[in-house]
Amino acid sequence: MIEIGLKHTSELTVTDAVTAVKVGSGDMPVLATPMMMALMENAAMLAVKDELPEGCTTVGGHIESSHLKPSKIGDVVKAEAEVTKVDGKKIEFKVSAYSGDVLLGEGKHLRFIVDRGKFLRPVGSKRP
Repeated sequence: MIEIGLKHTSELTVTDAVTAVKVGSGDMPVLATPMMMALMENAAMLAVKDELPEGCTTVGGHIESSHLKPSKIGDVVKAEAEVTKVDGKKIEFKVSAYSGDVLLGEGKHLRFIVDRGKFLRPVGSKRP
């Protein structure tokens, strides 16, 4: 059962592969905003993963976040997601990202519980 307060922290080390230059979101060798937000989504997904019914997963529906400070190659970035509301198949999270004690960004994220097979059927993918 998914409950308010469930949390997870995901971590990454900034490498060239996740910089704004490499992913095409900017022209600076710093952590790309889309990669910071992906880390936040990962934390949210993992926060509830073990509480889902058999055959289900969550998919992102909306994310909004600030990106306040840059992170250079070699920095360790941690993103935390915490469940703030559950409404049927809709789960809301508070998300934040830090490098050490420095707040990099914070915001809200919405995920939906879906049946894997039903979700993939329209795109013709096979169930993983």
